Amino acid sequence: MQVIHNYRQFPKNINTVVTIGTFDGVHIGHREILDQLISESKEKNLKSVLLSFFPHPRMVIQADNAIKLINTIEERIEILSKTELDYLVIHPFDKEFSNLSAFDFVRDVLIHQLNVKTLVIGYDHRFGKNREGDFEQLKEYSHTFEFDIKEIKAQDINNVAVSSTKIRNALKSGDPETAHEFLTVPYFIQGTVVKGKQLGSTIGFPTANIEISQAYKLIPKNGAYAIKATHESNHYQGMLNIGNRPTVNGKDKTIEVHLFDFDNDIYGEVLKIEFLHFLRAEEKFDSINALQKQLEKDKADTLSLLASISPNQTS
Repeated sequence: MQVIHNYRQFPKNINTVVTIGTFDGVHIGHREILDQLISESKEKNLKSVLLSFFPHPRMVIQADNAIKLINTIEERIEILSKTELDYLVIHPFDKEFSNLSAFDFVRDVLIHQLNVKTLVIGYDHRFGKNREGDFEQLKEYSHTFEFDIKEIKAQDINNVAVSSTKIRNALKSGDPETAHEFLTVPYFIQGTVVKGKQLGSTIGFPTANIEISQAYKLIPKNGAYAIKATHESNHYQGMLNIGNRPTVNGKDKTIEVHLFDFDNDIYGEVLKIEFLHFLRAEEKFDSINALQKQLEKDKADTLSLLASISPNQTS
């Protein structure tokens, strides 16, 4: 898969079959669209293209800084690179681009730059300034500019009862299993290990504090989780806590992970953490001793849970 960061840089004289979308999460619904796109490209001897955007359009049009995404743009590229997609075009979404009319978008982007011969698109797709364009307009433009449309029927989409919003809501409510089901792999975060208060080491549960550099990356609901972590291609079991550490009167939100049978110094290095199960909500304990006892129970629960999960249930 070749990644192009501006539609104007797309190679000339390559005929394409194109689909459009942000594809946050690359969930099973997205994969259904990609399967149809790639199948169509092979059948017609065209190159398959996903036209995507970054930042997310809502961040620009609605100035919605509160939206949190399932994937960072780097993660999305990594996931899509494992498909048979030929080209991923990630165009910078800004106010100027958002003001393109539906007609100009089809003419200038799809026809003149991406050389589209077939467009694979959902029945409910909207595009152009103020989302003025719809499927009926696309059918009109297909005659004007002589390209085919392959419609993803309502039934095909609705039969896969999944959306990026449903996945985000599942994670916000402490339900990583549902997110896993829709994504086909566990939800994960990647971050740098930074120094924390180091209280965990004094009670037998040393933790790595994880710093996420992308503010738009979705962090699941506060609480304790059973997790799997990857460091330099090595996999570890562990548990993780997200929250403000109320037992020690913490104020800032932290992500702290305790890895079993692991005592390496990894400050400044990157951990990938997969969320497997929500253990419990964050709570304030009466004492450090009470917290320690709860952590011992959390570890026993995590080990029992992880023992019951087959290897193919994690990525």
